Amino acid sequence: MNSVPFNVHVPDAALVDLRHRLALTRWPDEIAESGWEYGIPLEVVKRIVSHWRDAFDWRRAERELNRLPQYQFEVDGHKIHYVHVKGGSGSTPLILTHGWPGSFVEMYKIIPLLTDPANHGFADFPPFDVVVPSLPGFGFSQASTKPGLSSRSIAALWHNLMKALGYTRYFAQGGDIGASVSSWIARLYPDALRGVHLNFIPGSYQPYVGPGLPPLSTRESAWLAERGRWIAMEGGYSHLQATKPQTLAYSLADSPVGVAAWILEKFYAWSDGDTDLTERFGIDDLLTNVSIYWFSGNVAATLRIYKENAKEPFRFEAGERIAPPLCYAHFPKEIYGPPREWVERAYSVARWSEMPRGGHFAALEQPVLLARDIHEAFAAFR
Repeated sequence: MNSVPFNVHVPDAALVDLRHRLALTRWPDEIAESGWEYGIPLEVVKRIVSHWRDAFDWRRAERELNRLPQYQFEVDGHKIHYVHVKGGSGSTPLILTHGWPGSFVEMYKIIPLLTDPANHGFADFPPFDVVVPSLPGFGFSQASTKPGLSSRSIAALWHNLMKALGYTRYFAQGGDIGASVSSWIARLYPDALRGVHLNFIPGSYQPYVGPGLPPLSTRESAWLAERGRWIAMEGGYSHLQATKPQTLAYSLADSPVGVAAWILEKFYAWSDGDTDLTERFGIDDLLTNVSIYWFSGNVAATLRIYKENAKEPFRFEAGERIAPPLCYAHFPKEIYGPPREWVERAYSVARWSEMPRGGHFAALEQPVLLARDIHEAFAAFR
Protein backbone atom coordinates (compact mmCIF):
# COMPACT_ATOMS: atom_id res chain seq x y z
CA MET A 1 0.00 0.00 0.00
CA ASN A 2 1.11 3.57 -0.67
CA SER A 3 1.15 4.77 2.93
CA VAL A 4 3.36 7.75 3.81
CA PRO A 5 4.74 8.38 7.33
CA PHE A 6 3.28 11.52 8.86
CA ASN A 7 4.42 13.88 11.61
CA VAL A 8 2.34 16.69 13.05
CA HIS A 9 3.98 20.06 12.45
CA VAL A 10 2.20 23.40 12.54
CA PRO A 11 4.16 26.31 10.99
CA ASP A 12 5.42 29.02 13.34
CA ALA A 13 3.34 31.57 11.46
CA ALA A 14 0.14 29.71 12.40
CA LEU A 15 1.12 29.84 16.09
CA VAL A 16 1.79 33.58 15.87
CA ASP A 17 -1.54 34.11 14.12
CA LEU A 18 -3.38 32.14 16.80
CA ARG A 19 -1.88 34.17 19.66
CA HIS A 20 -2.71 37.38 17.81
CA ARG A 21 -6.34 36.36 17.32
CA LEU A 22 -6.66 35.28 20.95
CA ALA A 23 -5.27 38.62 22.14
CA LEU A 24 -7.80 40.53 20.02
CA THR A 25 -10.87 38.59 21.17
CA ARG A 26 -14.05 40.64 21.32
CA TRP A 27 -15.92 39.23 24.32
CA PRO A 28 -19.73 38.98 24.56
CA ASP A 29 -21.74 40.00 27.59
CA GLU A 30 -23.68 37.46 29.66
CA ILE A 31 -26.46 37.12 32.23
CA ALA A 32 -24.94 37.56 35.69
CA GLU A 33 -24.58 34.39 37.78
CA SER A 34 -26.30 32.25 35.17
CA GLY A 35 -23.79 29.40 35.37
CA TRP A 36 -24.02 27.05 32.38
CA GLU A 37 -27.74 27.58 31.75
CA TYR A 38 -27.19 29.85 28.74
CA GLY A 39 -24.08 28.05 27.50
CA ILE A 40 -20.43 28.04 28.48
CA PRO A 41 -19.80 30.87 31.00
CA LEU A 42 -17.68 33.88 30.10
CA GLU A 43 -15.35 33.35 33.06
CA VAL A 44 -14.62 29.76 31.97
CA VAL A 45 -13.82 30.75 28.38
CA LYS A 46 -11.59 33.64 29.52
CA ARG A 47 -9.65 31.26 31.77
CA ILE A 48 -9.25 28.72 28.98
CA VAL A 49 -8.17 31.37 26.47
CA SER A 50 -5.66 32.86 28.90
CA HIS A 51 -4.06 29.44 29.34
CA TRP A 52 -4.17 28.80 25.59
CA ARG A 53 -2.46 32.09 24.81
CA ASP A 54 0.11 32.28 27.64
CA ALA A 55 0.78 28.79 29.03
CA PHE A 56 -0.21 26.07 26.56
CA ASP A 57 2.80 24.64 24.73
CA TRP A 58 1.72 23.42 21.31
CA ARG A 59 5.21 22.22 20.44
CA ARG A 60 5.16 19.97 23.49
CA ALA A 61 1.75 18.65 22.42
CA GLU A 62 3.19 18.00 18.96
CA ARG A 63 6.04 15.99 20.42
CA GLU A 64 3.60 13.88 22.42
CA LEU A 65 1.41 13.23 19.39
CA ASN A 66 4.43 12.38 17.26
CA ARG A 67 5.36 9.58 19.63
CA LEU A 68 2.48 7.76 17.94
CA PRO A 69 3.32 6.20 14.56
CA GLN A 70 1.19 8.16 12.09
CA TYR A 71 0.60 7.86 8.37
CA GLN A 72 -1.39 9.25 5.49
CA PHE A 73 -2.95 6.97 2.91
CA GLU A 74 -5.12 7.69 -0.10
CA VAL A 75 -8.13 5.40 -0.16
CA ASP A 76 -10.95 5.77 -2.70
CA GLY A 77 -9.77 9.28 -3.53
CA HIS A 78 -9.59 10.46 0.09
CA LYS A 79 -6.30 11.24 1.87
CA ILE A 80 -6.75 9.76 5.33
CA HIS A 81 -4.55 10.34 8.36
CA TYR A 82 -4.28 7.43 10.77
CA VAL A 83 -2.35 6.08 13.74
CA HIS A 84 -1.16 2.47 13.52
CA VAL A 85 0.35 0.82 16.61
CA LYS A 86 1.15 -2.88 16.42
CA GLY A 87 0.82 -5.05 19.49
CA GLY A 88 3.26 -7.82 18.68
CA SER A 89 2.85 -11.57 18.87
CA GLY A 90 -0.70 -12.87 19.09
CA SER A 91 -2.27 -9.48 18.40
CA THR A 92 -5.64 -8.99 16.70
CA PRO A 93 -6.52 -5.93 14.57
CA LEU A 94 -8.86 -3.33 16.06
CA ILE A 95 -9.98 -0.09 14.45
CA LEU A 96 -11.03 2.73 16.80
CA THR A 97 -13.09 5.64 15.47
CA HIS A 98 -13.57 8.98 17.22
CA GLY A 99 -16.49 11.37 16.85
CA TRP A 100 -17.39 15.07 17.11
CA PRO A 101 -16.20 17.24 18.82
CA GLY A 102 -13.27 14.90 19.38
CA SER A 103 -10.36 13.74 17.26
CA PHE A 104 -7.71 11.04 17.25
CA VAL A 105 -6.38 12.79 20.38
CA GLU A 106 -9.21 11.11 22.31
CA MET A 107 -7.47 7.76 21.83
CA TYR A 108 -3.90 8.51 22.86
CA LYS A 109 -4.39 7.33 26.45
CA ILE A 110 -6.15 4.09 25.57
CA ILE A 111 -3.86 2.95 22.75
CA PRO A 112 -1.06 1.57 24.99
CA LEU A 113 -3.62 -0.19 27.20
CA LEU A 114 -4.73 -2.12 24.12
CA THR A 115 -1.43 -2.64 22.30
CA ASP A 116 0.75 -3.38 25.35
CA PRO A 117 -1.69 -4.82 27.91
CA ALA A 118 0.92 -6.77 29.90
CA ASN A 119 2.65 -3.54 30.97
CA HIS A 120 -0.55 -1.64 31.73
CA GLY A 121 -2.45 -3.83 34.15
CA PHE A 122 -4.05 -6.24 31.66
CA ALA A 123 -1.60 -9.13 31.73
CA ASP A 124 -4.38 -11.70 31.23
CA PHE A 125 -5.22 -10.38 27.77
CA PRO A 126 -3.37 -10.58 24.45
CA PRO A 127 -2.59 -7.34 22.58
CA PHE A 128 -4.33 -5.66 19.69
CA ASP A 129 -2.94 -4.02 16.57
CA VAL A 130 -4.70 -0.66 16.84
CA VAL A 131 -5.64 1.55 13.90
CA VAL A 132 -7.05 5.02 14.67
CA PRO A 133 -8.07 6.94 11.53
CA SER A 134 -9.10 10.58 11.59
CA LEU A 135 -12.55 11.10 10.10
CA PRO A 136 -12.43 12.93 6.73
CA GLY A 137 -11.97 16.64 7.43
CA PHE A 138 -11.02 15.98 11.05
CA GLY A 139 -7.46 16.32 12.30
CA PHE A 140 -5.07 15.73 9.44
CA SER A 141 -7.41 13.86 7.09
CA GLN A 142 -8.29 15.70 3.92
CA ALA A 143 -11.69 17.36 3.85
CA SER A 144 -14.11 16.45 1.08
CA THR A 145 -15.87 19.33 -0.66
CA LYS A 146 -18.37 17.01 -2.32
CA PRO A 147 -21.65 15.93 -0.69
CA GLY A 148 -22.37 12.38 0.40
CA LEU A 149 -19.54 11.58 2.81
CA SER A 150 -21.67 10.05 5.57
CA SER A 151 -20.87 7.45 8.22
CA ARG A 152 -21.92 4.78 5.75
CA SER A 153 -19.40 5.86 3.12
CA ILE A 154 -16.71 6.33 5.77
CA ALA A 155 -17.30 2.72 6.85
CA ALA A 156 -16.35 1.68 3.30
CA LEU A 157 -13.17 3.80 3.51
CA TRP A 158 -12.23 2.19 6.82
CA HIS A 159 -12.86 -1.32 5.51
CA ASN A 160 -10.66 -0.64 2.50
CA LEU A 161 -7.98 0.86 4.74
CA MET A 162 -7.95 -2.28 6.90
CA LYS A 163 -7.72 -4.48 3.82
CA ALA A 164 -4.80 -2.39 2.55
CA LEU A 165 -3.08 -2.89 5.90
CA GLY A 166 -3.45 -6.64 5.45
CA TYR A 167 -6.32 -7.15 7.90
CA THR A 168 -9.09 -9.27 6.40
CA ARG A 169 -10.86 -9.85 9.73
CA TYR A 170 -10.84 -7.35 12.56
CA PHE A 171 -12.72 -5.74 15.46
CA ALA A 172 -14.23 -2.24 15.49
CA GLN A 173 -14.91 0.15 18.36
CA GLY A 174 -16.34 3.64 18.60
CA GLY A 175 -18.44 6.26 20.32
CA ASP A 176 -20.41 9.21 18.94
CA ILE A 177 -19.93 9.32 15.14
CA GLY A 178 -17.40 6.53 15.64
CA ALA A 179 -20.25 4.34 16.88
CA SER A 180 -22.17 5.06 13.69
CA VAL A 181 -19.16 4.27 11.47
CA SER A 182 -18.41 1.07 13.41
CA SER A 183 -22.05 -0.02 13.19
CA TRP A 184 -22.10 0.58 9.45
CA ILE A 185 -18.97 -1.57 9.11
CA ALA A 186 -20.81 -4.34 10.98
CA ARG A 187 -23.86 -3.92 8.77
CA LEU A 188 -22.04 -3.73 5.43
CA TYR A 189 -19.12 -6.10 6.01
CA PRO A 190 -20.31 -8.74 8.49
CA ASP A 191 -17.87 -11.38 7.24
CA ALA A 192 -14.91 -9.12 7.96
CA LEU A 193 -15.92 -8.02 11.44
CA ARG A 194 -15.32 -10.35 14.38
CA GLY A 195 -17.25 -8.10 16.69
CA VAL A 196 -18.13 -4.49 17.42
CA HIS A 197 -17.79 -2.63 20.73
CA LEU A 198 -19.68 0.61 21.24
CA ASN A 199 -19.92 3.11 24.06
CA PHE A 200 -22.73 4.97 22.29
CA ILE A 201 -25.67 3.87 20.17
CA PRO A 202 -25.91 5.98 16.98
CA GLY A 203 -28.32 8.87 17.40
CA SER A 204 -30.19 8.09 14.18
CA TYR A 205 -30.55 4.39 15.01
CA GLN A 206 -34.12 3.34 14.28
CA PRO A 207 -34.99 -0.36 14.35
CA TYR A 208 -38.07 -1.75 12.64
CA VAL A 209 -40.99 -1.68 15.06
CA GLY A 210 -43.86 -2.51 12.74
CA PRO A 211 -46.28 -5.44 12.47
CA GLY A 212 -45.02 -8.83 13.52
CA LEU A 213 -42.77 -7.57 16.33
CA PRO A 214 -43.48 -7.00 20.04
CA PRO A 215 -44.89 -3.59 20.91
CA LEU A 216 -42.68 -1.05 22.63
CA SER A 217 -41.97 -1.92 26.23
CA THR A 218 -42.62 0.54 29.04
CA ARG A 219 -38.89 1.23 29.25
CA GLU A 220 -38.61 1.81 25.52
CA SER A 221 -41.53 4.24 25.50
CA ALA A 222 -40.15 6.13 28.49
CA TRP A 223 -36.71 6.33 26.92
CA LEU A 224 -38.03 7.61 23.59
CA ALA A 225 -39.87 10.37 25.46
CA GLU A 226 -36.72 11.16 27.44
CA ARG A 227 -34.66 11.30 24.23
CA GLY A 228 -37.20 13.70 22.73
CA ARG A 229 -36.86 16.01 25.74
CA TRP A 230 -33.06 15.88 25.50
CA ILE A 231 -33.13 16.73 21.81
CA ALA A 232 -35.45 19.67 22.48
CA MET A 233 -33.33 21.07 25.32
CA GLU A 234 -29.76 20.07 24.37
CA GLY A 235 -29.80 19.14 20.69
CA GLY A 236 -29.65 22.59 19.10
CA TYR A 237 -26.02 22.11 18.04
CA SER A 238 -26.94 18.90 16.18
CA HIS A 239 -29.94 20.44 14.44
CA LEU A 240 -27.88 23.40 13.26
CA GLN A 241 -25.00 21.24 12.03
CA ALA A 242 -27.43 18.89 10.29
CA THR A 243 -29.29 21.70 8.49
CA LYS A 244 -27.12 24.80 7.86
CA PRO A 245 -23.52 23.89 8.82
CA GLN A 246 -21.95 26.29 6.34
CA THR A 247 -23.46 29.33 8.04
CA LEU A 248 -21.97 28.34 11.39
CA ALA A 249 -18.63 27.55 9.74
CA TYR A 250 -17.92 31.23 8.93
CA SER A 251 -17.87 32.12 12.61
CA LEU A 252 -15.82 29.12 13.72
CA ALA A 253 -13.31 29.31 10.85
CA ASP A 254 -12.56 32.93 11.78
CA SER A 255 -12.48 32.72 15.59
CA PRO A 256 -10.38 30.32 17.68
CA VAL A 257 -12.36 31.39 20.74
CA GLY A 258 -15.56 30.48 18.90
CA VAL A 259 -14.15 27.01 18.13
CA ALA A 260 -13.09 26.53 21.76
CA ALA A 261 -16.46 27.61 23.17
CA TRP A 262 -18.47 25.50 20.70
CA ILE A 263 -16.42 22.39 21.48
CA LEU A 264 -15.66 22.71 25.18
CA GLU A 265 -19.25 23.30 26.24
CA LYS A 266 -19.88 19.72 25.13
CA PHE A 267 -16.90 18.32 27.01
CA TYR A 268 -18.38 19.80 30.18
CA ALA A 269 -22.02 18.89 29.52
CA TRP A 270 -21.33 15.31 28.42
CA SER A 271 -18.75 14.26 31.01
CA ASP A 272 -19.08 12.83 34.50
CA GLY A 273 -17.89 16.00 36.21
CA ASP A 274 -20.02 18.11 38.50
CA THR A 275 -18.42 21.51 38.92
CA ASP A 276 -15.59 22.32 36.52
CA LEU A 277 -14.63 21.68 32.90
CA THR A 278 -11.22 20.36 33.93
CA GLU A 279 -12.58 18.04 36.63
CA ARG A 280 -12.41 15.07 34.25
CA PHE A 281 -10.02 16.34 31.56
CA GLY A 282 -6.61 17.96 31.66
CA ILE A 283 -6.71 21.48 30.25
CA ASP A 284 -3.81 20.71 27.90
CA ASP A 285 -5.62 17.63 26.54
CA LEU A 286 -8.67 19.77 25.83
CA LEU A 287 -6.61 22.47 24.14
CA THR A 288 -4.66 19.96 22.06
CA ASN A 289 -7.96 18.75 20.64
CA VAL A 290 -9.28 22.30 20.08
CA SER A 291 -5.99 23.39 18.52
CA ILE A 292 -6.17 20.58 15.98
CA TYR A 293 -9.63 21.79 14.95
CA TRP A 294 -8.22 25.29 14.56
CA PHE A 295 -4.96 24.48 12.79
CA SER A 296 -6.56 22.02 10.36
CA GLY A 297 -8.66 24.78 8.80
CA ASN A 298 -11.34 22.17 8.11
CA VAL A 299 -13.95 23.09 10.70
CA ALA A 300 -16.68 23.32 8.05
CA ALA A 301 -16.15 19.66 7.15
CA THR A 302 -16.42 18.59 10.79
CA LEU A 303 -19.84 20.24 10.97
CA ARG A 304 -21.34 19.04 7.72
CA ILE A 305 -20.88 15.36 8.50
CA TYR A 306 -24.05 15.85 10.55
CA LYS A 307 -25.93 16.93 7.42
CA GLU A 308 -24.57 13.99 5.44
CA ASN A 309 -25.61 11.57 8.20
CA ALA A 310 -29.07 13.13 8.34
CA LYS A 311 -29.47 12.24 4.66
CA GLU A 312 -28.57 8.62 5.37
CA PRO A 313 -29.79 7.71 8.86
CA PHE A 314 -29.11 4.37 10.53
CA ARG A 315 -32.56 2.84 9.99
CA PHE A 316 -33.73 -0.73 9.50
CA GLU A 317 -36.52 -2.34 7.53
CA ALA A 318 -38.37 -5.49 8.55
CA GLY A 319 -36.02 -8.44 8.87
CA GLU A 320 -32.81 -6.39 8.75
CA ARG A 321 -30.30 -7.01 11.52
CA ILE A 322 -26.61 -6.58 12.29
CA ALA A 323 -24.97 -10.01 12.37
CA PRO A 324 -21.61 -9.46 14.15
CA PRO A 325 -21.87 -9.56 17.96
CA LEU A 326 -22.28 -6.24 19.75
CA CYS A 327 -20.58 -5.55 23.06
CA TYR A 328 -21.95 -2.35 24.59
CA ALA A 329 -20.54 -0.30 27.46
CA HIS A 330 -23.07 2.14 28.91
CA PHE A 331 -21.37 4.94 30.83
CA PRO A 332 -23.74 6.62 33.31
CA LYS A 333 -23.28 10.20 32.07
CA GLU A 334 -23.68 9.33 28.41
CA ILE A 335 -25.93 11.89 26.73
CA TYR A 336 -28.69 9.31 26.34
CA GLY A 337 -28.57 5.55 26.59
CA PRO A 338 -31.38 3.37 25.23
CA PRO A 339 -32.62 0.28 27.07
CA ARG A 340 -31.27 -3.07 26.00
CA GLU A 341 -34.50 -4.26 24.39
CA TRP A 342 -34.44 -1.28 22.02
CA VAL A 343 -30.87 -2.08 20.93
CA GLU A 344 -31.64 -5.81 20.58
CA ARG A 345 -34.28 -5.08 17.96
CA ALA A 346 -31.49 -4.78 15.33
CA TYR A 347 -28.16 -5.55 17.01
CA SER A 348 -26.98 -9.01 18.09
CA VAL A 349 -26.16 -8.05 21.68
CA ALA A 350 -23.57 -10.40 23.19
CA ARG A 351 -22.49 -8.29 26.17
CA TRP A 352 -24.01 -5.33 28.01
CA SER A 353 -21.86 -3.53 30.60
CA GLU A 354 -23.14 -0.91 33.02
CA MET A 355 -20.04 1.14 33.75
CA PRO A 356 -19.50 2.64 37.23
CA ARG A 357 -18.57 6.16 36.08
CA GLY A 358 -17.79 8.16 32.99
CA GLY A 359 -19.54 9.97 30.17
CA HIS A 360 -19.55 10.51 26.43
CA PHE A 361 -15.79 10.83 25.88
CA ALA A 362 -14.97 7.52 27.52
CA ALA A 363 -11.61 6.87 25.84
CA LEU A 364 -10.23 10.17 27.17
CA GLU A 365 -12.20 10.38 30.44
CA GLN A 366 -12.05 6.74 31.60
CA PRO A 367 -9.45 4.98 29.41
CA VAL A 368 -8.73 2.18 31.91
CA LEU A 369 -12.40 1.28 32.34
CA LEU A 370 -13.04 1.34 28.60
CA ALA A 371 -9.90 -0.66 27.80
CA ARG A 372 -10.79 -3.35 30.31
CA ASP A 373 -14.29 -3.69 28.88
CA ILE A 374 -12.90 -3.95 25.34
CA HIS A 375 -10.42 -6.63 26.42
CA GLU A 376 -13.05 -8.63 28.30
CA ALA A 377 -15.71 -8.22 25.63
CA PHE A 378 -13.58 -9.34 22.69
CA ALA A 379 -11.85 -12.18 24.56
CA ALA A 380 -14.71 -14.51 23.59
CA PHE A 381 -14.34 -13.76 19.87
CA ARG A 382 -10.58 -13.72 19.34
